Amino acid sequence: MSGNGNAAETAEEDTPKMRVIRVGTRKSQLARIQTDSVVAMLKALYPGLQFEIIAMSTTGDKILDTALSKIGEKSLFTKELEHALERNEVDLVVHSLKDLPTVLPPGFTIGAVCKRESPYDAVVFHPKFVGKTLETLPEKSVVGTSSLRRAAQLQRKFPHLEFKSIRGNLNTRLQKLDELQEFSAIILAAAGLQRMGWQNRVGQILHPEECMYAVGQGALGVEVRAKDQDILDLVGVLHDPETLLRCIAERSFLRHLEGGCSVPVAVHTAIKDGQLYLTGGVWSLNGAETMQDTMQTTIHVPVQHEDGPEDDPQLVGITAHNIPRQPQLAAENLGISLATLLLNKGAKNILDVARQLNEAH
Repeated sequence: MSGNGNAAETAEEDTPKMRVIRVGTRKSQLARIQTDSVVAMLKALYPGLQFEIIAMSTTGDKILDTALSKIGEKSLFTKELEHALERNEVDLVVHSLKDLPTVLPPGFTIGAVCKRESPYDAVVFHPKFVGKTLETLPEKSVVGTSSLRRAAQLQRKFPHLEFKSIRGNLNTRLQKLDELQEFSAIILAAAGLQRMGWQNRVGQILHPEECMYAVGQGALGVEVRAKDQDILDLVGVLHDPETLLRCIAERSFLRHLEGGCSVPVAVHTAIKDGQLYLTGGVWSLNGAETMQDTMQTTIHVPVQHEDGPEDDPQLVGITAHNIPRQPQLAAENLGISLATLLLNKGAKNILDVARQLNEAH
């Protein structure tokens, strides 16, 4: 019997172990759904690899009694995950791209920008107001949003409404809407509601003429160690070329404005007939002052796996070796050009005042 045991042990030793890729994520249900979707894509591409998901809480998940714009921390939903990446406890991290600052800490890069779902904002109404729109809500109705960007644009568009901060994950915010009598409606990202399977709660989709969206909204980003070429190659195939170019333009616009979650900045992008269009705007906190414009650039949407330079540096925190360099640079330059145009027209003053007022209150 002992001989059989030794043979079994030897056979086990000879069997190659599957390599384990550790994937970091926030603990919320939405974050887990998003991470599971990325892992499913990677599993389909790499059936010989095993993936382990490691969930953790971030600063943004823990501080729930303060508006996001007041906390003054650029990496609210990413810092703890980046620490795990730095300590080699995880190999990659899945984020909502809109949570990732346009300047990443040294040593990190976004190795994949996945195909974007709807970038628009959605209105979820209290059960007693189902069938209404923001326009038809009663005077002085309170609308909940955690975003200065949404509040500034919507106050300007719907002056009969009041906007109030609401925090917590999607489940918590929907519970607050349904169970408290405080809010007539709340504004959430349409993509999050779709991923949670809650499309039936969407009462109204806000199109760009009503409310432009956040930089990167609706897209998922995969953050990795910048020098980990093996993992960069592994996740790089997930880049969606059109989403990548739109998000490079958006992030470049935001970075050049030096905007963040403490000031209202919003965008809208589209690729049509070889042209990349970028509309960007800034608002005062109450929406009274606004400045926006649109620019475009000729762009060739590349086919994935097309050969590009071997050692591309990052653009706005993103590394995409397998996408040609030229359209990436065109997208980045478009963002810089539009931000420069708005700054030259006086956008810096609007942003500075908004930042000061936000810090003062």
